[in-house]
Amino acid sequence: MSVAARWEKQGDIGIITVDSPPVNALSAPVRQGIFDGVKALDADAEVKAIILICDGRTFIAGADITEFGKPPKGPDLRSVQETMENASKPIIAAIHGTALGGGLETALAAHYRVAVPSAQVGLPEVKLGLLPGAGGTQRLPRLIGPERALKVIVDGNPIKAPEARKLEIIDAVVDGDLREGALDFARKLIDRGAPLRKVRDIQIDASSLPENFFADFRKGLNKLRGFPAPEKIVQTIEAAVNLPFDEGMKVERAGITELMASTESKALRYMFFAEREVAKIPDVPRDTPLRKIETAAVLGAGTMGGGIAMNFANAGIPVTVIEATQEALDRGMKIIEQNYRNTQAKGRLTAGQVDTRLSLITPSLSYDDIAGVDIVIEAIFENMEIKKEVFRKLDSICKPGCILASNTSYLDLNEIASVTGRPEDVIGLHFFSPANVMRLLEVVRGAKTGKDVLATCMALAKTIGKIGVVAGVCHGFIGNRMIARYGGEANKMLWEGATPHQIDSVLYDFGMPMGPLQMGDLAGLDVGARARSEFPDMFPIDPKFPVIADILVAKGRHGQKTKAGYYKYGDDRKAMPDPEVEAIIAAAARERGIEQREISNEEIIERCIYAAINEGARELEEGIALRPCDIDIIWINGYGFPSYRGGPMFYADTVGVDKVHAAVEKYRQLYGDRSWKHSWLLEKLARAGKGFADWKDVM
Repeated sequence: MSVAARWEKQGDIGIITVDSPPVNALSAPVRQGIFDGVKALDADAEVKAIILICDGRTFIAGADITEFGKPPKGPDLRSVQETMENASKPIIAAIHGTALGGGLETALAAHYRVAVPSAQVGLPEVKLGLLPGAGGTQRLPRLIGPERALKVIVDGNPIKAPEARKLEIIDAVVDGDLREGALDFARKLIDRGAPLRKVRDIQIDASSLPENFFADFRKGLNKLRGFPAPEKIVQTIEAAVNLPFDEGMKVERAGITELMASTESKALRYMFFAEREVAKIPDVPRDTPLRKIETAAVLGAGTMGGGIAMNFANAGIPVTVIEATQEALDRGMKIIEQNYRNTQAKGRLTAGQVDTRLSLITPSLSYDDIAGVDIVIEAIFENMEIKKEVFRKLDSICKPGCILASNTSYLDLNEIASVTGRPEDVIGLHFFSPANVMRLLEVVRGAKTGKDVLATCMALAKTIGKIGVVAGVCHGFIGNRMIARYGGEANKMLWEGATPHQIDSVLYDFGMPMGPLQMGDLAGLDVGARARSEFPDMFPIDPKFPVIADILVAKGRHGQKTKAGYYKYGDDRKAMPDPEVEAIIAAAARERGIEQREISNEEIIERCIYAAINEGARELEEGIALRPCDIDIIWINGYGFPSYRGGPMFYADTVGVDKVHAAVEKYRQLYGDRSWKHSWLLEKLARAGKGFADWKDVM
């Protein structure tokens, strides 16, 4: 028997049990075990049905991704499936946990499928820039119809067992013990002489499809710009409808082969592993004792504070929200409730769930009410003196061991911690707006932050549904420090002759969800202008290239809210290029003696994206970021960098670090170190012919 699977008989029913922790992935030993088990039990004259089941916490969770790109060992999955499908006795896949990707494709090769109510099934390959490559695009349409199959595969989301039963992906939901339920299902099949139902042999009735079904479906793919997998999935399901099974399998194989080699899929697979890598902190052992977080408090009931509070309530953690005035507190609580009611109206929460979450949020005007909480997150104005005053107060009120966190986006966490008698308890938790939606959480480690505090907050990030990424202390930490370079170059190019629409269009086409200038209009140009005016040290301005937004604000153009900013807006809030803005900028440039010129689209990409990459390289040099993948995770989840490009540092590798470095040096010679400060890491990588994947080799 295989080390990853065993088989036995219970009466006239054979049972193959896969046991390959932690998730029974389809490694070579697992494939071999299933293959051998089916052969052995099928040859046994006493056996009348076979059950495929798994030990541990899950059914076959999916492919063994570590084998991607390596020569296969033992039987491939297709051989395993053919052996199952061609068995002379019915095979029942018994599912618990998750059956995703190759796990579901294996189950589809069985003749029947049963699952416990908590099980989930799905084909999530699209999220890795791939398509199901082991018959998923051919079997699922035959089983549940091409319309439903196409949605399931393009969405890539897991489906809970009761819904999977309605879709007819599984044949029965088993209450109670899965093994006993599967045995009972098998006996009933034997008793009634049930046929061997081979999914591959099911005929699809193409005439039942709506007219122009595939063409209409493709129209909806336009929003998935940059992702080639959905179109390939449509092609393979068209093949399932129009071709015999084996011919359709050839189309599927050609599709996945092409996608596996694509930069987009490589980027998405990189991100898959990066999300797991960022949870590791080199000098913090995995078994570091964690502090209990059973109660929380948030200072500030504004947009950010309210969103942070919702995260705790969503995770079932009671949270107290503190405000300075009753009016501000009432306003904040009203917004929180409205956010929940909006989610309820969309069918994502029940009225009972909303009421439960609201009951976990306690409004208060008194710091005394948070003396016993386990963590306090300050989310007030970006003003150092006010924050220091608040942390002095927290230090005197909060119980020993309470974690004192600041949501500051820019300020020096070490200076904030210095006013307390417990700097080891102080940490930065930089949420991104809207905090109840955005997945990213920058976990800022101060000079004296305790390892247990850091480990606790990284675990807390996961508890409240965030991706925690550790950052060191500097102005803007990882993400905002880089975005300042990105936006700064956009501002300079406006002075030099590019239009807002050109810059935003180029960066949108690159894959950003919105260009920096349209984003400014959305956020409100007056907000940034006020911050620059009140806190000049926090937002230093290049004297040669002042911020164009400040000129526009002085003319009453505050963005969408005034229907005029970098763009003009109608009632539909659609951004329209405005010749008046171009004239304002041109006149300002003439006054300052700045000669305007034609700027190429390539230069826009280089100056915005490469400036950010250069700053990211400097963060790695300084230890502000632990790894390139930490930067990439932050930019994808916090700033909308296209995931199919893998983040700015991965993108630099795909372009060629030598090319990026050459461009950076060119612009440094033109504009100086203010925004193009030399990165020795970037230079060393370029000279060595290496990329950020090998950054440690030159450190």
